[in-house]
Amino acid sequence: MRSWASNSSAGSERTDNPLIKLRRPELFFERTLRTAALVTATAVITLTSGAAFAQKKYDTGASDTEIKIGNIMPYSGPASAYGIIGKTEEAYFKMINDKGGINGRKINFVTYDDGYSPPKAVEQVRKLVESDEVIVVFNPLGTPSNSAIQKYLNAKKIPQLFVATGATKWNDPKNFPWTMGWQPSYQSEAQIYAKWLLKEKPDAKIAILYQNDDFGKDYLKGTKDGLGAKGASMIIMEESYEVSEPSIDGHIVKIKAANPDVLLIYATPKFAAQTIKKTAELSWKPLQILTNVSISVGSVMKPAGFEASQGVLSAAYAKDSTDPQWANDPGMKKWNEFVDKYMPGADKSDTSMVYGYGAASTLAKVLEMCGDDLTRANIMKQAASLKDFAPDTLLPGVKINTSPTDFAPIAQLQMQRFKGEKWELFGEIISGDIATE
Repeated sequence: MRSWASNSSAGSERTDNPLIKLRRPELFFERTLRTAALVTATAVITLTSGAAFAQKKYDTGASDTEIKIGNIMPYSGPASAYGIIGKTEEAYFKMINDKGGINGRKINFVTYDDGYSPPKAVEQVRKLVESDEVIVVFNPLGTPSNSAIQKYLNAKKIPQLFVATGATKWNDPKNFPWTMGWQPSYQSEAQIYAKWLLKEKPDAKIAILYQNDDFGKDYLKGTKDGLGAKGASMIIMEESYEVSEPSIDGHIVKIKAANPDVLLIYATPKFAAQTIKKTAELSWKPLQILTNVSISVGSVMKPAGFEASQGVLSAAYAKDSTDPQWANDPGMKKWNEFVDKYMPGADKSDTSMVYGYGAASTLAKVLEMCGDDLTRANIMKQAASLKDFAPDTLLPGVKINTSPTDFAPIAQLQMQRFKGEKWELFGEIISGDIATE
């Protein structure tokens, strides 16, 4: 007679036998339960590992509740007309916060005045980085100021993102991977003017007024490149001014004496308004072409005088807030509602507010794309992955596109002419292409 022990042993050795499973069901169920437990444990480990890989990532300046954004803007000094851009961006992020923030995080927007002074810009950016500990320096304005802070921010690996200047140097991801522009480059814009002149006024005698810094020199180079071989005969005068000058009336008198029939005005708002006004006072009527950065009706054309501004040409990539053709445009309706609620009493004819809204909405898009990976590296990665993004305020057909090798988000413009008290668009959307060096 077999003992219980021997039967148990035999059963243990042969539980995979289907006949034994039928005779000893308790062993079969035990094995099944063990297998189920193993599968469950494996699933738990897999899910836990997946959660570990998907966990939130933050650099200094970001958390579960906040994203801290830094900015410098000339709220004072010779370019103070641009200060409204920073105020618009601050109001935009307040609107975003009122709607719950971005992916549940509120935006803490810290902005300082640099007075359009490069040394002051360096001081304020160091404060933003080392004291305020922002995750990104967004839309700092001006070529001189951005040139002064570029190496510092790139050495620190802090995004200098969507800079408010069209200098060509901001599209250099190989040497400055932490710096990216936003608006069309000055050189490509100037080439568009040059090509238009070659077609419409091939025998023009051109005088160029430009700011004596990288901003003005970029326009000068773009114009010469666009005119090509004809530039030598068409350009009869190049006159520069310093941003520290209180008035440039003397330069306009000097240019008039050379008797050009085309005046290219590559100047910031204060000096652009002075130029248009002075030409009228001199009863001099050359064809005037004005840089896009100085097309604000409120801060340039109105101070210069609407009568004096008639016929001035420029180019645009954003909608003109004074143009009635956008009255029923969904994007501009949103902009108007935003201004009414968050900037009551602001002058809607100042197109710098349109600029600030567009730039801020682009940053909001990038931060949304970042999800829970709010590292500086991922912010730059997402900024370099924009595909056909169209902020509410850009002209129809103008879209934002970037890639790891293309840090120039906007590359399209349309010619426009000032008539009455507003700009009128004409011609087709044009891409301004420049050779990369």
